[in-house]
Amino acid sequence: MIDYIKGEIAELTPATVTIDCNGVGYIANISLQTFSAINNKKTAKIYIYESVRQDAFVLFGFVDKHEREVFLHLISVSGVGPSTARVMLSSLSSKELEAAIAAEDVNLLKSVKGIGTKTAQRIIVDLKDKIKFTDIEGATQKPGEIVVPALGKEAVSALVMLGFTQYNSQKVVTKIIKESPTFTVEAIIKESLKRL
Repeated sequence: MIDYIKGEIAELTPATVTIDCNGVGYIANISLQTFSAINNKKTAKIYIYESVRQDAFVLFGFVDKHEREVFLHLISVSGVGPSTARVMLSSLSSKELEAAIAAEDVNLLKSVKGIGTKTAQRIIVDLKDKIKFTDIEGATQKPGEIVVPALGKEAVSALVMLGFTQYNSQKVVTKIIKESPTFTVEAIIKESLKRL
């Protein structure tokens, strides 16, 4: 099994990358997240998932192990194949997907092309206990563990009323309060709207 491929980027499109590894070109399907991370670079190291079917041997490439791990979780769900999982990872980052699953945010998952209500619900049911949820800084935490300071609760309520999810609002507001503890509620809401 191939764990990763490291070498010169011979060709790169938003959907695929060809890595020249000692004179052999390996083509791998990639997400837009991976494309953005390796775009404008001469060399790359991509982590690989091998999809072996009767009619094809297809490689999927990922910028880091975390993205590959989330991809593997997604394809373990009935009805989610490698192509669908790649589309999901192109629409949302691996951390955003984890957060959506942890927060049971069906609407965010449904915003991905090709994902309906039933598939989104199945993803949440199958994966909410399996994913190792990490925050923006990469620290592992349990879903719903965000503690919002008193000042931020009003801002979170306002953002939820504007249509943002509770989880994403809590996450952004908590980060803003840490960065700028002197902000008023209005300033927190304005800054949150820029980031959400």
